[in-house]
Amino acid sequence: MTFRLFEALECEASQSVAFAGNRIDRLSEKRSDDSAGHALADPRARLMLIREGRLFVKFSAEGANPYFTLAEIGAFEADTKHAVLLGSEAHGPILAVPACIVPERLADDIKAIDFRSIYSQGLIDPSALGALAQGAALLSWHSNHQFCGKCGHRSEMRAGGCKRLCTSCGAQHFPRTDPVVIMLAVTPHKCLLGRSPHFKPGMYSALAGFIEPGETIEAAVRRETFEEAGIRLGRVVYQASQPWPFPYSLMIGCFGEALNEDIATDTAELEDCRWFSRDELLTAIEGTHGDGIFIPPYGAIAHHLIRTWAAESV
Repeated sequence: MTFRLFEALECEASQSVAFAGNRIDRLSEKRSDDSAGHALADPRARLMLIREGRLFVKFSAEGANPYFTLAEIGAFEADTKHAVLLGSEAHGPILAVPACIVPERLADDIKAIDFRSIYSQGLIDPSALGALAQGAALLSWHSNHQFCGKCGHRSEMRAGGCKRLCTSCGAQHFPRTDPVVIMLAVTPHKCLLGRSPHFKPGMYSALAGFIEPGETIEAAVRRETFEEAGIRLGRVVYQASQPWPFPYSLMIGCFGEALNEDIATDTAELEDCRWFSRDELLTAIEGTHGDGIFIPPYGAIAHHLIRTWAAESV
């Protein structure tokens, strides 16, 4: 039997999703506690300014630019004391910095844009979008973990933002990533999509849920699909993953083999859940579905799961 690794595509499916284009050298093994300060002192440093789920972007004739220099950020009430070092590229260090100014006070050529609009509208290049995912996740984690989980005392940022240290008990705390399975249950001719109550009218997507402690990816895929839709799954295969900065998750995309077709929707989680034929799904992808049904935008991993299955011939 051929070893599966050498049959895999050189360009994995994860490279096609939004937030996955990060090219930064994270300098993981080369960080000192004052590395963010040293990076800020570098005249080549580029800064991403983030506030409450929005990225500050400056617009000019050349297009949208998500980066600022240290000299430019004075007007944004940027909190450089809590800047996190993302790492370095050929042009120099890149940092994410909390901004305190409210969007209403921004100059006309600066916009504070929510992360979903950033990726769905394709406003910045894949590398910058990947940097945004890293920076947004780190800033959110620091904001939510200011106190030691062991003794309760306030902790302090260390290693340029890659850990926190409790100066009372000495405990070290490291940034977390919450794993989430997102899965498409399929038969040879149908796939299962659901509607969350917070979706835009007409949008259907793959089911998803958090992985629980002591659970494999495959077990989580089977459990979540059964809990939300009453569908039991047999074989489960991994397809792709996606960094998801809402606030710091990793979406793990899978396909699952449906063993039954009678749906029992969990109405506490889903507004609707139904099967789609391949032909019907293609119209939803193309935006020509008779009932106005559509799927998530191209950058979302759900879109790629759905499109990949719809394009397959059985």
